[in-house]
Amino acid sequence: MNPDSMQNPDRLPPRDLPRRRSGRHRNPLSFDSSVGTPTLVLGVPGTARDDSGDGANPIGPQMCDLIRSYRPEVTIRYGCTGGDEHRLVDALADLTPVEGRPLAGVVVPLVTAPHPAMNRAIASAVEATRANVRVTDGLGPHPMLAEVLHLRLAEAGYVRADRMRLISVVAPNTMMTDGVVVGAAGGDEAVSAAGVTAVLLAARLGITVLPADLENEASVEAVMGQLRQAGCVRPVIAPSVLGPEFPPDRLVALAERFGARACAPLGAGSTLAKIAALRYAEVLNSLGIEESPTAEDLPAPTGSRHRPEN
Repeated sequence: MNPDSMQNPDRLPPRDLPRRRSGRHRNPLSFDSSVGTPTLVLGVPGTARDDSGDGANPIGPQMCDLIRSYRPEVTIRYGCTGGDEHRLVDALADLTPVEGRPLAGVVVPLVTAPHPAMNRAIASAVEATRANVRVTDGLGPHPMLAEVLHLRLAEAGYVRADRMRLISVVAPNTMMTDGVVVGAAGGDEAVSAAGVTAVLLAARLGITVLPADLENEASVEAVMGQLRQAGCVRPVIAPSVLGPEFPPDRLVALAERFGARACAPLGAGSTLAKIAALRYAEVLNSLGIEESPTAEDLPAPTGSRHRPEN
């Protein structure tokens, strides 16, 4: 107990204010609002409509809403690389250079790995609009993607919801999988990025997990062969994509082709929104727009222990 409170019980205890972290350990999502904050533009692959063309593709608006909880002071919008609705060129149209502002916007591609087609589409839109923006890497590779894939597999009933923590347990029923294919879309670099996620997911589940190119049936066939050689009889394809990059009907057909099952794509979620917010913060930190606080920036301490001496 504080000795001051024992000597004078009517005196309020001193306030212990939380210490504001600075430097390299400062919260990367923190931001001091200022005039001219760069707009965050989400680059959505595909069109604003789903594959059938009847319903809206929800990834863009859902991710915008989720990211606002991390960056409430930032203007957030999205643009699609295809179609005639919610086009990326329209989202970039007013982000022209302004004197005194180092950057008008930051484009975050909603892909989980390097994606050449997406990169070309964004570069084309930026060139057409002459927008003063910086384009970040996609949402992966990132350690948190393994967590989201684990969740999607658990939601489908293919794995345990809790982590195995290096304990190898035989699947208790025919629903649970004994081998997972982490599917990537975007070519060799995307498969390499999916390999990072596969290693982390294998550590979480305690089963064999391998990456494969969803757009290359030969790649999927080779990986399925490796799983069979490892004794896998209940393979599951876990697409490491948000959704628009690889249509659901193609995923179902691919799984049937190889006698496997498939879980849902990553979709929109708070974890992916946090990664997108981090990508935005990385750009601002590199430009010096977000700076570590100095001693003068910290608020003056308050409370009885900090009262000036008479």
